[in-house]
Amino acid sequence: MTDAVKTPWHLWVVGGLSLLWNAFPVVDFTLTNMQNPFWLSQYNDAQRAFFLGTPAWANFFWALGGFGSFIGSLLLLFRSRHAVTAFIASAVGLAGMTYYQLVLNGDTLKQLLGDLPLYSSIMIWAVLLALIYYARRQTAKGVLR
Repeated sequence: MTDAVKTPWHLWVVGGLSLLWNAFPVVDFTLTNMQNPFWLSQYNDAQRAFFLGTPAWANFFWALGGFGSFIGSLLLLFRSRHAVTAFIASAVGLAGMTYYQLVLNGDTLKQLLGDLPLYSSIMIWAVLLALIYYARRQTAKGVLR
């Protein structure tokens, strides 16, 4: 049986690049929560204390955001329409982490890391919204099934 809709070349490019992009939050979450000494050595004591002091509810959103996007990228490569759902779940996680970092702890994070968290959040939101849009378009075209 052949597919009714041929897989466009850009699906492999977007899926592959997004998988690489979304591997970072999975690694970051895992190594930070395992308190890997090598990984945490990039931070000073105050920064380490902040990241290791993240409450459980924020860690939940961090995991949902990172793993959701990674799974969404895998589902893109598998041509599954459920990629949209995974990316939307990731957006819920990102919203929770954005609230924790920039709303509840914005001043603290600015003192610890400058403007990097703000600019990083803007970039992450832009990429995630683009991935949601892309996955929805590919679903509508019948590429994702």
